Amino acid sequence: MEYRYLGRSGFKVPALGFGAGTFGGQGPLFSAWGNTDVAGARRIVDICLEAGVNLFDSADVYSSGASESILGAALKGRRQQAIISTKLTLRSGDGPNDAGSSRHHLLEGVDAALRRLDTTHIDILQLHAFDAMTPVEQVLGTLDDLVRAGKVRYVGVSNFSGWQLMKSLAAADRLGLPRYVAHQTYYSLIGRDYEWELMPLGIDQGVGAVVWSPLGWGRLTGKIRRGQPLPAGSRLHETEGFAPPTDAQRLYRVIDAMDAVAEENGKTLPQIALNWLLQRPTVASVLIGARDEVQLRQNLGALGWQLTPAQMARLDTASAVTPPYPYYPYWNGQFAEHSPAPV
Repeated sequence: MEYRYLGRSGFKVPALGFGAGTFGGQGPLFSAWGNTDVAGARRIVDICLEAGVNLFDSADVYSSGASESILGAALKGRRQQAIISTKLTLRSGDGPNDAGSSRHHLLEGVDAALRRLDTTHIDILQLHAFDAMTPVEQVLGTLDDLVRAGKVRYVGVSNFSGWQLMKSLAAADRLGLPRYVAHQTYYSLIGRDYEWELMPLGIDQGVGAVVWSPLGWGRLTGKIRRGQPLPAGSRLHETEGFAPPTDAQRLYRVIDAMDAVAEENGKTLPQIALNWLLQRPTVASVLIGARDEVQLRQNLGALGWQLTPAQMARLDTASAVTPPYPYYPYWNGQFAEHSPAPV
């Protein structure tokens, strides 16, 4: 396993982490993507730890908290071998203060997560979304209290825009409060918006990307192909409404390129998608998911080899889209010597 620094924290995480969203199976479709029980989770944790995948990510809203509870049970007796990452901010109850990043919700949410995870500390706590109603100074002050209390070790965010993250980092620097070192973000061969603003920000400010949905919400698994119906039993029709949008023709173009590269390397499409991400700037860890041992072992096959520069370029070209203004260089190179190098 390759271990990488998480942003500018000095803390190392594995290149592949495990997303425990498939643990539990409770609650609405958006928060329950699998039904792995404690016994199944223990087997998955066994395989992950054996392979060096010691980062496990969850959230309070995954299966209404059951994901954290099952993860805690699966790690019982080997907590010291694991890096636990979890998230809060999204609505976790019916009360008026059961959402957001207020001091009340963060303190209550961390204590509840610690109970479910059956642990004394969270290694990486991430805010699941930006709360525009709570001043960033208050949010950072509360996170500072949690770090000083030993309940949290590193802090990060998820699904922030560039200005939201930069505003928070500036406040942290101004007040001497904990800086966000991780940004859990959507990034894939069919979802490259991260590159336009958040990647340059991560390079400049030392924020590492922890990638969620690296297979484009299941659309890069090989189940979707030009002119072919989805296989029986596929959940893609059910979950499509929650997925980041993508143009169908672009998706087919990317799949065609992936097929060719996969054949050259003797690899699967998921392995190609994951390996491409592992070579991108700022990426600290890519979260893989699995409902069973077969899926997990297949995803682990993305490690130990690299796509060639020519293959990377072919995938880049197939998946490229024109960035929106102001990221598109509308000045036609007249200011090129003062522009950042392409990533």
